[in-house]
Amino acid sequence: MKYPEFSESKMSGDDIPKVAAEAGWHAHNRAMNRLGKVVRSLNGQIVEASADGTVRTLAPLPKPTLVKKGLVLKRRAK
Repeated sequence: MKYPEFSESKMSGDDIPKVAAEAGWHAHNRAMNRLGKVVRSLNGQIVEASADGTVRTLAPLPKPTLVKKGLVLKRRAK
């Protein structure tokens, strides 16, 4: 599949979320076609969805961490 060339500088602010959503949709479909299953989040859970329509819960998602606007988080050195 050939993807059209685009420039982020030529896109409007409304185009970027649309392109991101379409890329996610294509990645989901490609994984489902190649592997027969995908792992994703659904209703606060991490689930494995299979091509046959079954959904298996793997784990709960952790609660969100609230941060103040403008806070910069830095990774600790290992």
